[in-house]
Amino acid sequence: MTESKAFISGCKGLTITTEEKAFFAGERPWGFILFGRNIGEPEQISDLVASLRDSVGNLDAPVLIDQEGGRVQRIRPPVVPQYPNGAALGEIYRRDREQGLRAAWLMSRLHAFDLMRFGITVDCLPVLDVPIEGSSDVIGNRAYGHDPQAVAAIGAAAAAGLKAGGMLPVMKHMPGHGRAFVDSHHKLPVVDVPFEELAKSDFVPFAAMKNELMAMSAHIVFTAIDPENPATTSPKVVEGVIRGHIGFDGLLMSDDVSMNALAGNIEERARGIVAAGLDLVLHCHGIMDEMLQVARVVPVISGETLRRVKAVEAGFAKPDASDEAALRDEFNGMLAIA
Repeated sequence: MTESKAFISGCKGLTITTEEKAFFAGERPWGFILFGRNIGEPEQISDLVASLRDSVGNLDAPVLIDQEGGRVQRIRPPVVPQYPNGAALGEIYRRDREQGLRAAWLMSRLHAFDLMRFGITVDCLPVLDVPIEGSSDVIGNRAYGHDPQAVAAIGAAAAAGLKAGGMLPVMKHMPGHGRAFVDSHHKLPVVDVPFEELAKSDFVPFAAMKNELMAMSAHIVFTAIDPENPATTSPKVVEGVIRGHIGFDGLLMSDDVSMNALAGNIEERARGIVAAGLDLVLHCHGIMDEMLQVARVVPVISGETLRRVKAVEAGFAKPDASDEAALRDEFNGMLAIA
């Protein structure tokens, strides 16, 4: 079998086109990611997931989605229930720690019931960012709260719920997006606080969960570490903070390479991501010209990235024997009280 290349790709619509199928077959992305534009009826979602995997000849190729709940929920009613945002879980936790942890686990376990039906195997959560007063609402109520220890605890419960359902989580946005005062989809956030302050707050949830298998980077400049480059394209942040201080040795993917926080064209951005030491370039928009640029510069997976990829591929477990209806009743009861 031809080896995979170090990127994750989206596609444009509800089915893959002839052009996309040929591109995926030739360039062999390691995995795929779905967005709202890819979501229609249940059978269509399952067919799309299967056709993506078939295009690369790998029935186990990871298929990712951002299914957090709240405003970042790609599959919505009536296909699946609408789930609350992270802040709602944090509110339950503040009232009753054990109930909050249970609610976080339950919601992720229910996501797994929903997503595994379609063959989706990776959910890009937990959001481990710790927002500060006045920061951009790009994170906002997606976050579990403002206390790093609480964020770490809720995040760990959320990750455990996914894993109990046979899925894997992706921590985001490492090493912390909570201090961004602009939306990195549109502009480059710059965080100008001392390293010590970041280490006491922003980095804490990621350090607590450093043994998870996957994480996503933040398109943010931390001037105390690297005033020139956002974390996604900064060897200083990747090696010094993410691999070093935080101690994360798992598979590190970029946030979307199309986001305008990053400078240069798509090819230049992808080169910078690879050069910084990230394992995978994430391209979400399904724009073929951009996909070709990414594929042109990313390497075939090898070395440390191959080791991390193999750890991820070995990390998928069979779902537990949970009763879906009972868990839904329990979770809905918690929300009714809240």
